Amino acid sequence: MNKLLFVFGTRPEALKLAPLILAAKKDRRFSVEVCFTGQHREMAFQVLDLFRLKADYDLNVMKPNQSLSLLTERLISKLDPVMKKSKPNVVIVQGDTTSAFVGALSSYYHKVPVAHVEAGLRSFDKYQPFPEELNRAFAGRIADWHFAPTAGAAKNLLDENTDRKKVYITGNTVVDALKTVYGRLNLKNAVLAGEILKRKNRIILATTHRRENFGKPLEEICSAFSELTRRHSDIEILFLVHKNPKVQKTVYRMLSRNRRIHLIPPVDYLEFLTMMKFSYLIISDSGGVQEEAPTFHKPVLVLRNVTERPEGVKIGAAKLVGSDFKKITSEASKLLSNKKAYLRMSSRKNPYGDGRTSRRILNILNRCLSKKNAR
Repeated sequence: MNKLLFVFGTRPEALKLAPLILAAKKDRRFSVEVCFTGQHREMAFQVLDLFRLKADYDLNVMKPNQSLSLLTERLISKLDPVMKKSKPNVVIVQGDTTSAFVGALSSYYHKVPVAHVEAGLRSFDKYQPFPEELNRAFAGRIADWHFAPTAGAAKNLLDENTDRKKVYITGNTVVDALKTVYGRLNLKNAVLAGEILKRKNRIILATTHRRENFGKPLEEICSAFSELTRRHSDIEILFLVHKNPKVQKTVYRMLSRNRRIHLIPPVDYLEFLTMMKFSYLIISDSGGVQEEAPTFHKPVLVLRNVTERPEGVKIGAAKLVGSDFKKITSEASKLLSNKKAYLRMSSRKNPYGDGRTSRRILNILNRCLSKKNAR
């Protein structure tokens, strides 16, 4: 039996690995251990609780105002004893976080094979998103098996001369996670959203947390949100404000007096998906939101200049608006006032997965490990 060690530290990682961990725990071909780094402690625990998962190792790496350098240093030092104790056959990392990159690096130091879930995403700008673009590239350079969510992501890996035999198009596990909880999404989970709908207003769901949007760009975004409430009397904005002080300071300074913009702290995943389901439009810089929204047939305006998830943009389910005041207000206003434009975006099929990604990954891993062990 091969031991799989999952290493992750943020809510998006927990969410996207949860269905894979659950499937692996039920699979007699594998034993499973979970290492939680604590990079996003409270938010990640919400996901772990939702899927009834517990960590075998909790590294608790985060400190107030910790730099990326110090975070990387603490991850390296705390993962080392985990690798020695766990002795896994494979380490599985997901996506583009510092936990994913250092998890792969620590595995390399211990000569443990690495499987990279959601491999091959590229924006081709090393500072957008920062530091995620190079985190995923570094993890990919180390990885032994690459589970690409789309054909485009696989092509990126092949263009980088990754061994074709180690690249697999699997779909994205986020769709597996969505299908697991979809039946539980009702307005009991999102009381404020229900109150807005009772007022017969439409909901714009908004999030922003990317470092490249800190400062002046975030001010532009906030100004655009204020302008949208001025132009459209039948909307209310649910703005989930990230806990980063750089985000909170700007957002509360600029928007706290606007009665039709509700500034709320990050909510648990079930409530967030419920808000998504009952929203009219989503404006966000989140990568995960770009993948999730098409399942609910919600248009997404992406608060970024580039995206490593071009599939949604290509099929017309998402549109890049950056932090530009004019682009945000004009594109949102078009969707709020032009039904044909709205239907063009909202009718697209989710290009990121079919809900069977976890099973594909486990079957591929089993084949790869069987070949490796037979040598």
